[in-house]
Amino acid sequence: MNDALPPSPGRLRKAPENFIDATGVRRVFAEARQGRRDFLRGALAGAASGLALAAGTARAQGRETMAAADGEPQILNLPPHSTGLGKPVASDGYGRPSQYEANVQRRPSPGLTQTAQASVSFAPLQSLFGIVTPSGLHFERHHQGWWDIDPTQHRLMLNGSTEQLLKRPMVFTLDELMRLPSVSRFHFIECGANTGMEWGNVAVPTVQYTHGMLSCSEFTGVPLRTLLELAGVDFKRARYVLGEGADGSGMTRTLPMALVESGEVLVAYGQNGEMLRPENGYPLRLVVPGVQGVSWVKYLRRIEVGDQPWATKDEAVHYIDLLPDGTHRQYSSTQECKSVVTTPSGGQALLQKGFHAISGLAWSGRGAVRKVDVSVDGGANWRPARLQAPVMSKCLTRFSLDWVWDGKPALICSRATDSTGHVQPAMRALRAVRGTRSIYHNNAIQTWWVQENGEVRNVQLA
Repeated sequence: MNDALPPSPGRLRKAPENFIDATGVRRVFAEARQGRRDFLRGALAGAASGLALAAGTARAQGRETMAAADGEPQILNLPPHSTGLGKPVASDGYGRPSQYEANVQRRPSPGLTQTAQASVSFAPLQSLFGIVTPSGLHFERHHQGWWDIDPTQHRLMLNGSTEQLLKRPMVFTLDELMRLPSVSRFHFIECGANTGMEWGNVAVPTVQYTHGMLSCSEFTGVPLRTLLELAGVDFKRARYVLGEGADGSGMTRTLPMALVESGEVLVAYGQNGEMLRPENGYPLRLVVPGVQGVSWVKYLRRIEVGDQPWATKDEAVHYIDLLPDGTHRQYSSTQECKSVVTTPSGGQALLQKGFHAISGLAWSGRGAVRKVDVSVDGGANWRPARLQAPVMSKCLTRFSLDWVWDGKPALICSRATDSTGHVQPAMRALRAVRGTRSIYHNNAIQTWWVQENGEVRNVQLA
């Protein structure tokens, strides 16, 4: 027997999919304003009821109760796919997921926004492995809907606020950009509002809705610094960059030139080995590692260099942090050190006592993840988790920890530390500084409550 194999591995019931409707969302907000969290039990009860019988059957038919002499029918009896011909090669010119994985989708939250075009969809973090998010499951945030733009008609313009800042205004076609030397890098992208509902004690049931405005991809493109050098930028005078998108929302964002000079900022056309998807900014988008997703301007059409921030509508009115004294932080774009356990997490259920692999994701906009600690008692005691390679700067890092569940209640949470020494804070510590009226940049520790019956719920510790 291999001693490295865990004894008696326990089984897990997946979280229900798409179980919050518009009525449920209104109830969530109403009860949260009253400081109540009992809606969690009700929200999950309906979704889980259809799975209860199956869960009970699974327990009754557990591996430990099977008679060895009976054998395993799925092994002894050959199925049709072992005795017949399958589908022909390239029957699907572009591969698709299995029909049995059709429930794994990015999903919107009904009632979160007034229109479907100015809205968000959440990545199913609880169903993903490793660190790369499939392009078709990448979270979305749009301010005016998404477009499938003809790449032959799309252009990228570079200009300066004055002639002294940029010598040669230039216009590039996509083909011209793709013929320049390119780089490929893995980076996470996180919406500044990710986990925003947790600020006001509004605990949504699953990790898809608490942390799902987060994805990670391999991006391919040309460093923005290369393009600005071609246009004759004066790096001493030009200290800021403005990115402008081609969609009707007029999305424009200021970036400090220091980020561009580092070479990290890309004008990207590739994602996960293929062209960008339309929902992710095809044919061009900015990639700004470590910075909130709104600065990763999609459908990129113009770059302007200047000597001061522009204070556009999406950085002077939106995407700012409201503080307890009524003032707000502006240009607080860096995504701080953060982590979350994805298994077990809200909406799931442990079906058996015994060994379970706790797994999750950690990330930081300031560099690489240095370590992750995991607690099963709400932070009273911590154990170091394993970091799975590769561990890269400003990229998701997968962590895991072996755990034997004894059937008693547990409070599971993770705490990340990045290469700058920053430690992910507890919710109460973050609220002590930031209050409860913010929307953005919530990097607090997330806690999941495993109940005696195995069901997992979202809770916040007092």
